[in-house]
Amino acid sequence: MCSWGNCGPSSLAGYCSSSVSLVGLPWPAPGAAHLDAILSHGIRSFTMAHVGSWQVPFLAQYPDFLAAGVILLASAFVYCGVHICSWLNRTFSAISLVVILFIVTLGFVLARPENWSTEEGGFAPFGFSGIMAGAATCFFAFLGFGAIAASSEEGQNPKRAVPMAIAISVGLMAGTNILASTVLTLMVPRHGLDPDWTLADAFYQRGYSWAGFIVAAGAVCCMTTVLFNILFAVPRIVHAMSTDGLFFQIFTRVHPRTQVPIVGILVFGFLMPLLAVLLDLEALIRFLSIGTLVTRPVVNTSIIVLRFQKSSPSSPLGSVSPGPVAEGYEHSSGHRRLEDTEQPSAAEPGQLRPALRPFLGFISGCRPGAAVAWALRVLVVSAIILDCVLAFGKSALHLPPWGHTLLLLLSSVVFLLSLLVLGAHQQQRRQDTFQVPMVPLIPAASILLNVFLMLHLSSLTWLRFSIWLLIAPCRAQRHKDNRILNEERLDTATSPLVLIGRLRERSQKVKRASLEIGRR
Repeated sequence: MCSWGNCGPSSLAGYCSSSVSLVGLPWPAPGAAHLDAILSHGIRSFTMAHVGSWQVPFLAQYPDFLAAGVILLASAFVYCGVHICSWLNRTFSAISLVVILFIVTLGFVLARPENWSTEEGGFAPFGFSGIMAGAATCFFAFLGFGAIAASSEEGQNPKRAVPMAIAISVGLMAGTNILASTVLTLMVPRHGLDPDWTLADAFYQRGYSWAGFIVAAGAVCCMTTVLFNILFAVPRIVHAMSTDGLFFQIFTRVHPRTQVPIVGILVFGFLMPLLAVLLDLEALIRFLSIGTLVTRPVVNTSIIVLRFQKSSPSSPLGSVSPGPVAEGYEHSSGHRRLEDTEQPSAAEPGQLRPALRPFLGFISGCRPGAAVAWALRVLVVSAIILDCVLAFGKSALHLPPWGHTLLLLLSSVVFLLSLLVLGAHQQQRRQDTFQVPMVPLIPAASILLNVFLMLHLSSLTWLRFSIWLLIAPCRAQRHKDNRILNEERLDTATSPLVLIGRLRERSQKVKRASLEIGRR
């Protein structure tokens, strides 16, 4: 049976991440649009006149060969190794930061506060729901931080460096986006901007055409930086999935000199230009946003699961028998539990905290991890119901006012109670790696917020994503079954009994051959 339950959350997260990055690689298209706008749309006019245009839904208006060429060029640099790609990434990032500082500084000088007046629609013309819909659609702007986690094995002291790098990157990204949006809407009213090149168009409308050229150059550098990050992370994600048996084994091949996943870079480096040429950028952006949002609840759920599981021992040879203090017995689920005989033992991960056992005795009777598993399921379901009530309201759900209020209160209370039950259990504490703080509060809040943003996307986006997602389970399960079968064959081939049997067969053959020689 092929299902996400069999494939596991790692399969879903990995497939979503690779799929999201797959459609996110046509990032040079906005940069190409900036260059085309500066050239008075000469590239678009030339392409439509000599190649043609398409009037088909979900397809681009005309083939964007410039964006495809940029992707091929970036793939060639990524293929050369980490050092060249890292140097180019730092260079383009520095140029992008300088251009962003220039935009913010000059933008505040040219700001017109009356653009936020009530005559122009005010600060939030579409209200809170409009802000949430915009945040869900533009969530793709926070894509690319997986490159930091993907390169953690190549860094020094990843326990400290990875969370610090992600926190600094997210803070800079959020700050620059907020400042750029602020100066953009203060310079020119929102309804007067050209969506193909908004920032450059704002300076052009204010009479600063020279600044428009600088903004366009910065846009190209910024898009190239994102492209490098995606091309760097996607082949490594697919390589990790292939190593775990969740994807084609051919993607496990690594270049002997540069140590880069060559097959992933070649396949994605030639497949993405095809998407950039054919597909509509707006459709890709919406798909990119929902794919990015889906991975967040999966990852946060996995964080809670792993935090309340007992960590595997670092070395199987280092295990010590419990001795007279505790005697072991085999539980029906296959896990080994320890029963005290002389002194009380410390609570293991997944067990109720000792201080709360007198107050929550009905939970302490459950086997370790059972209450956590049920509380996590209830938390996810209650979060989805609560988000549906908040996002759609009583009118869309066709509920009376008292029914809407009752459902809102029940889902909120159940969500908080399940959160308290999770917090009442002992967690895994490790000093050799980084762990998310304030678990389960932060993962639960992230699940609630990400599901709320996902519900603000269009139904057509959900339909496309569902069709895309249906392709994954059978393929992932098939590769996983093949990996398990190969491991079983390998284990069977190398087991002691099989080796002894083979030695006996060979010795018998040698005896028979010697007897025949003696008879002759």
